[in-house]
Amino acid sequence: MSVFTTVTPAELAVWLKGYSIGELVELKGIAAGITNTNYALTTTQGKYVLTLFETLQAHELPYYVNLMAHLAHHGIACAAPIANLRDAYIDRLAGKPTVLVSWLQGEPVESPNPAQCRAMGAMLARLHGAGASYAGHMANPRGPAWWSATAAELYAFMPEADGRQLRAEVAQQARHRFTQLPSGVVHADLFRDNVLMQGERIGGFIDFYYACNDVLIYDLAVTLNDWCARDDGEIDDERAAALCAGYQSVRALNAAERQAWSLMLRAAALRFWVSRLWDWHKPQAGELTWRKDPAVFQRILTCHQARTEAAGWLTG
Repeated sequence: MSVFTTVTPAELAVWLKGYSIGELVELKGIAAGITNTNYALTTTQGKYVLTLFETLQAHELPYYVNLMAHLAHHGIACAAPIANLRDAYIDRLAGKPTVLVSWLQGEPVESPNPAQCRAMGAMLARLHGAGASYAGHMANPRGPAWWSATAAELYAFMPEADGRQLRAEVAQQARHRFTQLPSGVVHADLFRDNVLMQGERIGGFIDFYYACNDVLIYDLAVTLNDWCARDDGEIDDERAAALCAGYQSVRALNAAERQAWSLMLRAAALRFWVSRLWDWHKPQAGELTWRKDPAVFQRILTCHQARTEAAGWLTG
C-alpha cells in the first residue's frame, strides 16, 4: 500500500523489542495501494509485512486479524498475524494501530493463465468454507448503502454521460436484494495484487482489511472482474470459465446464485468504479502515492451491462 506514515529504523528497532522475531535488518516501504501503510520488514529471524492503519482504529481490527488467524489455522493460504510478547496481535507504532503478519512466498501475476485462474477459484471456495465456522461478523462497509452515498458526492466531478451511467447502475442495483443467497465471510478484494502465486499454485492471499460478511458469489464476481478482464473491459471467456470451474469444484452454486450472477458481476464492478472515483478525486496525501484508474471498472461495468449471458462461465 502507499506509505502515508513514515517509520524510521530507530523507531522500529525500539518497537521490535516487544516481539521475539529478532533484530531489524531492513525496512522498505511498499507502494501498491491506497488505504494503509505497508512495509516489508526483514529481521535476523525472517521476513514480515508490517501494516499501519490510516483510517481503521484499533477497536475495529479484531474482526480482520482474528479472521486471518482462523483461516490460517484451517489451512487456507493466507498471511498469519504475529503476536507480540503481550500475546496481542494488534499493536501501536508511530501513533497508528499496527499488525505484523508473516511474509508469504510467491509473486502476483499480471496476466494469469487459465490454470492459475482455476487454482484461484478453488482456493476462494475453500476460504468460504473455512469462513463458515468463524464467529466474527461484519456487514460489508462498502456495500449498496456506501456506494449510493459516495456516488452522490462524485457526480459533480464527472462528465455528464458518465454521471448518467453511474446513477442508472446505482438505481438498478437498488431494485434488487440478494438476502436469499448463500452468504458468509468474503475477502472482497482478491485482485491479482492481493494473491501471491508460485507457478500454478496459490502461495497466499494477503490484505484482508476489506473482508466482511456478504453474499459469497459477490466475492467470486469481484475476483473474476480483475483476474479475467481484458484491457477493453471484456471478460476473457477461457479464464472466466476456469475460475468458475475451480470454485465449483469445491462449492457448487445453486439456482438462485446462477440467476443473480449477471447482476452480481455488475455490482462488483460498480463498487470498484465508485471507490476508484473517490480515490481519484479525493486522494489521501502520502509519501508514496498510487491512484488506480477508475475507467478500468467503468469499462468492465459497460461490458457487463451489454452482455446478455454470463451464466456460460458457470458450466465448467
